[in-house]
Parts: sequence; structure tokens; C-alpha cells
Amino acid sequence: MSVGGKESSAGTRPHQKYEGLIARAKKSASVVTLVVHPCDETSLRGAVEAAQEDLIIPVLVGPRRKIEAVASAHGMDLSAWEVVDVPHSDAAAAKAVELIREGRGEVLMKGSLHTDELMRAVTASATGLRTARRISHVFIMDVPSHSETLFITDAAINIAPDLEAKRDIVQNAIDLFTETGLGTPRVAILSAVETVTSKIPSTLDAAALCKMADRGQITGGVLDGPLAFDNAVDPEAAKIKGISSPVAGHAQILVVPNLEAGNMLAKNLSFLAKADAAGIVLGARVPIVLTSRADAVRTRLASCAVAVLLADARRRSTSAEKM
Repeated sequence: MSVGGKESSAGTRPHQKYEGLIARAKKSASVVTLVVHPCDETSLRGAVEAAQEDLIIPVLVGPRRKIEAVASAHGMDLSAWEVVDVPHSDAAAAKAVELIREGRGEVLMKGSLHTDELMRAVTASATGLRTARRISHVFIMDVPSHSETLFITDAAINIAPDLEAKRDIVQNAIDLFTETGLGTPRVAILSAVETVTSKIPSTLDAAALCKMADRGQITGGVLDGPLAFDNAVDPEAAKIKGISSPVAGHAQILVVPNLEAGNMLAKNLSFLAKADAAGIVLGARVPIVLTSRADAVRTRLASCAVAVLLADARRRSTSAEKM
């Protein structure tokens, strides 16, 4: 990938896909976003710049003195936004979830606390944000050498999901794709091979998930699997293997067998293909922007943009149901 706004060897600009997402999100109303414990420069700047891009209206939840000290040290003006003062990161997670339950916001955004701390508050049985759907994570990958945005799931939440969990993981990703206005996704259920064999359990899950889609247990996408990674994303590889389907070679959502496989795939694309990886958690009452300390500003903005598009789609759906 080239730098300085020049085109890459594939003829596309870096961040081109993210720019499209951000541009579409800007057409929606800014979304009130509870930013949990933004107590370092990266997390606070991500929230501030998303606000300056008219993507979100941040409510900063954390120790006021720490947040204001970070802002002062790095020249950030927080006067336009509310700060909810709590003593520490655990309290910030609990308070942000409480405010979401009270209807004070439509998106949750991770700051400088550990993911486990935030998700513990989100998944608490009595006070959290669980729904009937399994909570899962999607990486939205902008790969400079690939023509389409790739969704990878689940590489951050579910370690070794069973078939029922995988059904929800697939449905969450499909819903994200469709509700953000990207159309009907082509979904590849990945394994090491493209044939079904009892020796590789993930191929059995892949076959079952495809049949579940045939029976209406998964809706909104076109599924195929098992598919190896090469014949999921490369038309020539699919042709050589003799795989003919709308998905093979043209997948937009990649469903991995387990967290380890997904984590390695996403990081391989990031470090070897210079891809950017925005991230969002689905299946809770609201979208959760799950950023990494290593994320670039554009990646954080893309994560916010996806959450904004999803929140806007849900808002419009709720309004339509009330009419």
C-alpha cells in the first residue's frame, strides 16, 4: 500500500472503502455514543475526531480529572461534550451500560479499559445489554489489494463456538451487512478444505449452516461452505477446484471456525497485506465499537461509521414499526 494519498499497486487509494463508509454515515444524524473510560490520548482523540466528523455525539464516562488531564496535555477541547464522572474503569463500564439501558445513547464505544472489563458489564445477566442473540464480533477489513470490503467473524469474542453459536454469528454479520446498506452478502463458511469430512469438524458445521440457510434458520445472505480461504476470495482458485457457486471466489463475509483462526487471518491481512481492521460487537441491545490501541484514526472513524449506519437503520426500522 502506498502512502501520502497516492494510489496502491492495485489501483485503489488506501482507505478508499472506509472513506465510502464514513461518507455514507455522515448523511445520517449523529448518534449519541457512550465512550467508556477514554483515559489515554488514542481513545479520547478517536472520540473527539469522530465527533468533529459529525459521526457521533460523545458522552465521556470515566474519571473526570484523568479525562481532562489527557485532553489538556494533547490540546483537545472537550467543552462541547458531557463528561460523566466515575472513579475507575469498572465503574465507567457499569455506568455506561446503565445509561444505555435508560435510553441515553444508541452506541457504546470502548476507551482505554480492557475489553473484558467492558464486556463483563455488557453481558451481566441482570443489568447488562444481552438479547436473545449470541454476542459476536465482526472485523470490517479494508484490504488495499482486494476490490471489496471483507467482514471477518468471529475473531474476538467467541473462542470455540458450537453450531448454535455459529448460527447467531453468521446472522449477526449478515444483519450488519444488510442494515448498513451494502446489499445481500455472499457468505463463505471457512475451513481448511472445501469438502465435507468428519475428520475436520468445521466442515460439518459449514455444511449444517448452509442447510440451515436453506431451511430459513439463517436469512438475508447467500451461504456456501465449507470453503478454504483461497477459493472463497479468489475466482481463479475456485475455478481450478471446480467450485461453482455465487459465493466461491467472491465472498464478502468470511466466517471462521474459531477465534484463533479468525485472529490469525485478520492479523495476517493487517500486517502482510497492510489492511485496516475496524471492529464492532453485535448481538447486544446497541452496537459496540471495539477499538484497539493500535488502531489508526481512520480505522476508529470507520468503526464509528459502521455503528452509526447500524444505529440509523435500527432507528428507521423502529419508526416504521410504530407507523
